[in-house]
Amino acid sequence: MMHLGVAIFGLLLAAAPQPTPVGQPVPDFTVRDEMGTEHRLSQYRGHAVVLEWTNPDCPFVARHYEADTMEKLAKALGAKDVVWLAVNSTHSNTPADTKAWKAEQGFAYATLQDPDGTLGHQLGARTTPHIFVIDAEGVLRYRGAIDDDPNGDSAKPVNYADASVKALLASSTPDPSDTKPYGCSVKYK
Repeated sequence: MMHLGVAIFGLLLAAAPQPTPVGQPVPDFTVRDEMGTEHRLSQYRGHAVVLEWTNPDCPFVARHYEADTMEKLAKALGAKDVVWLAVNSTHSNTPADTKAWKAEQGFAYATLQDPDGTLGHQLGARTTPHIFVIDAEGVLRYRGAIDDDPNGDSAKPVNYADASVKALLASSTPDPSDTKPYGCSVKYK
């Protein structure tokens, strides 16, 4: 009987979708933001895209938003024609919650609403924040932490998202391309 349980568990694991590996194309997706506007990855072909997993209730996210880490970087990269999108896969989040948080924080970029976790699971988002950098051809080039400063005590943290995008804009490969994310777990359904 024990072997049957192990076999069933193995089949379930094998059937679970695997996240897109770094270096592979990200399957096209369509997700609505807090305003109801659809965003498709394919509509951003020709532009690098940064996806930032977020949850306003996470202290790590709150720290970065208090320091304007994401807002400043999104604005600077936007000037270089890079698309920055936040993604909230928190099962209890609503568009109204996102609108209120955006008004409080004062940032302009869209926040994709992923309450069923489809996009989060497709990419393997594990924490908030968790950063994914996709190149102009739709290939995942970086996955991991926003920076090398999980405790927020470094005077000069290395911002992996910024370095990854700058590498892509210089026709180079991000190094590192995969780091361990830190923060709160994504609150999937």
